[in-house]
Amino acid sequence: MKFNGRLIGCLLLLFSFNSVAAKPVTLRLGILAFGTVAWEIEALKQQKLLDSAAFDLEIHPVANPEAGKIALQSGAVDIIVSDWIWVSKLRASGEDFTFYPYSNTSGALVVPENSPIRSLKDLPGKRLGLAGGELDKNWLLLQALGQRQSLDLNASVEKVFGAPPILSQQLLRQRLDAVMTYWHFAARLEAQGYRQVLDGRDIVKGLGINEAVPTLGYVFRQSFGEQHRQSINSFLNSTRQVRQTLCQSDSAWQKIIPLTQAEDTVTQNKLRLRYCDGNIDSWGEKERQAAGRIYQLLKNLSDNRLTGAGSALQPGTFWSTD
Repeated sequence: MKFNGRLIGCLLLLFSFNSVAAKPVTLRLGILAFGTVAWEIEALKQQKLLDSAAFDLEIHPVANPEAGKIALQSGAVDIIVSDWIWVSKLRASGEDFTFYPYSNTSGALVVPENSPIRSLKDLPGKRLGLAGGELDKNWLLLQALGQRQSLDLNASVEKVFGAPPILSQQLLRQRLDAVMTYWHFAARLEAQGYRQVLDGRDIVKGLGINEAVPTLGYVFRQSFGEQHRQSINSFLNSTRQVRQTLCQSDSAWQKIIPLTQAEDTVTQNKLRLRYCDGNIDSWGEKERQAAGRIYQLLKNLSDNRLTGAGSALQPGTFWSTD
């Protein structure tokens, strides 16, 4: 039987092309070494879900959220976790970043168990620790809620801005009366007997917004997402599924406990509870419209410093998996 050399060459070339085309896209993910995304990536590995995924993952540890933003903007990574306010601000300046919800867990106002502080009305005259600086979203929205109750929190409390670990220590040493801090630091304080007065979702509800609006999400360039839509959507679906697994399966949770850096069971359980409280149950037009209302509040409260010059939440801010 004779073989046509030219035909064989074409077949080999076609086979080679298909092999290359079938190779999963590598997604470079910038994450905090001990953040909740690291929990989920470890769970993906433990459950061997990456073996058959439509993507490969290349993990790039980042020192802090700002370092992650720099890495994404410079092209050193393809995906980070950040917030949609930042995405909209960049889109208003001509960038094409987009956001897909990851969690609606937010910060919390925490006080000692025996504290007389039970509501915002008890804060005036108190020494309040604030994580994230004067443009932190929770602090701005807390002020908006205060205004609804005829309270000028900015003028009536003694503000102490600082890094969350330092604020936690100051509260433990009774040098602060309360702290408005990030959720995982709040959870650790709760595990030590401290009391949560309200969290970010309570604040938003107090402002008349009943929809659960995500606080954090995966951020990537829209052009990158459109070029690799199948891989991006597969990644997003995988992380959503593994989050559910960590909340429903005790054995899956046990395997990632070392990454929580919590040595006692009480803290581990509290971290899991607050982490699972952040599950995204609904993400549709109502939630997007609610995000637009929150955007306007933050724009006015920060005098454009947080949101940038955009008059409204920018089109394309939210990625659609459809």
